[in-house]
Amino acid sequence: MTEDFSDVLMMLYHQGVFPMAESADDPQVMVIEPKMRGILPIHDLYISKSLKKRLKKRDYEIKIDTAFTNVIEQCAIPKEGRENTWINRPIKKGFESLHRQGHAHSLEIWQEGELVGGLYGLALGAIFCGESMFSNARDMSKIALVHLCALLKHFDYQLLDAQFITDHLKRFGAYEMPQSEYKHMLSLWAHEDRPFPTEYNPAWLDAFLNTKN
Repeated sequence: MTEDFSDVLMMLYHQGVFPMAESADDPQVMVIEPKMRGILPIHDLYISKSLKKRLKKRDYEIKIDTAFTNVIEQCAIPKEGRENTWINRPIKKGFESLHRQGHAHSLEIWQEGELVGGLYGLALGAIFCGESMFSNARDMSKIALVHLCALLKHFDYQLLDAQFITDHLKRFGAYEMPQSEYKHMLSLWAHEDRPFPTEYNPAWLDAFLNTKN
């Protein structure tokens, strides 16, 4: 496996599958095609009252694509409940290449000049394939996810692929769809043109929260 296989990565995602490794030290990359696909509802994302209150504090700054490598490295650090990572060197290098090409993006949470949370993923037409997220301070991965959905809604993305369902994502209303249905959605939306901005506008969050009761 070559270190930079960004073309292969794009081909995999267009086919509806995705890469994972057994561990950070494993040089091999597995191709994963689950029977059921985890999906986060962009328009119907559930946001708890406590999280809404936390979002309105605005004691953080949202940045886009200013620290992509740092974000992916943070996502790969083993933590409690996640002792191993599926992000190995070929995947990391491949996504860094996709980032340089303008396909992969990071959404970052900063506080007092420090990166405290964020996520990264791949923009595939009107679909955003969420890869991983991290949090080094309370609620920061949750905050990143809500801001991502606000951005995706503003630019009319149709699907947020979460790959697998976790208890964390279930709290936001994540659900599963059959892989066959996901591939149908992929055929409809992967070749549509959607921008991914270089700067975040806080008004997107205001508009997004105004749609929530």
